[in-house]
Amino acid sequence: MLATVVSRYVELRHAMGFKFHAQSGLLRGFAAFADAREDGFIRTQSVIDWAGHAPSGAQRRNRLLTVRRFALAMQAEDPQHECPPGDVFGRESPKRGIRHIYSRSDLSTLLAAAAQLEPARSLRPATYVTLFALLAATGLRISEALALTIDDFTDDGLLIRATKFSKNRLVPLHETTDLALRAYLARRARVGACDSNFFVSANGHRLCYDTVMSVFLKLVRSSGLREGPGKPGPRIHDLRHTFAVRSLEQCTGDPRSIARHVLALSTYLGHAHVADTYWYLQGTPILTAQIAAAGEVLFAQAQIRSFQSGHPVQTLARPVAV
Repeated sequence: MLATVVSRYVELRHAMGFKFHAQSGLLRGFAAFADAREDGFIRTQSVIDWAGHAPSGAQRRNRLLTVRRFALAMQAEDPQHECPPGDVFGRESPKRGIRHIYSRSDLSTLLAAAAQLEPARSLRPATYVTLFALLAATGLRISEALALTIDDFTDDGLLIRATKFSKNRLVPLHETTDLALRAYLARRARVGACDSNFFVSANGHRLCYDTVMSVFLKLVRSSGLREGPGKPGPRIHDLRHTFAVRSLEQCTGDPRSIARHVLALSTYLGHAHVADTYWYLQGTPILTAQIAAAGEVLFAQAQIRSFQSGHPVQTLARPVAV
């Protein structure tokens, strides 16, 4: 049974320190598909058939490559496992996709939809409203938010332990965010939740990543922020992108102050390198206007210097002979 082989492989990845959330779900889905066909080993045709059921090209490639990596590892133990080619569904473009930057209206729509979750009078609506609002207000990774314990909520902010780059950091909070978290804890206490994790389900247990992702997709689709399965649209990680972009939009001043701001933002987000923070940034109308204004200032300064030196600035590039 491939399900047993997958379970052993997933346990090994966890023991090596990998979170392996999405991958384990995909591999278990493939194992169920293959076991239904009574495949004793990984078969190329079964992998292609299973991956082909995904609703989009990107998801089909992701399914294929996830099982392919698993197959390569299993072949080292038993050559009867087949390894499918990696380009059955084409090759993924290396270019960076455009991330969804949430507007105030988008965030209001998402939180309003979360507030309507059932059961209406349970802790569930408050949990998801507070969780999504926290991600938007701090730019935390979803894994970091779900790993929070009550003790991690301090007077100085949130203590984020053993992050993606295996280091702790303190995330200061705006006073409104602090009040919202305290209100959630008070609501949580009234329903008798005694789990040490900060965010808990309606039955008082730690929230599961897969469950949160399922709820998020349901909310963005039902609220009109995203179309059906396989269609592009807002992701939960885009809340982190939005935080980074909005933070930079509020930064004004000379290049040195902006550089200091980006460095502070990188530390706040828990990045190992400033270059990792640049990956989160993209153009918005506000940033574009700020860049244009800065360019005008630089050009005006260059004109003044050129006038003083007697060498006018060339505004147009010279034509190049072909």
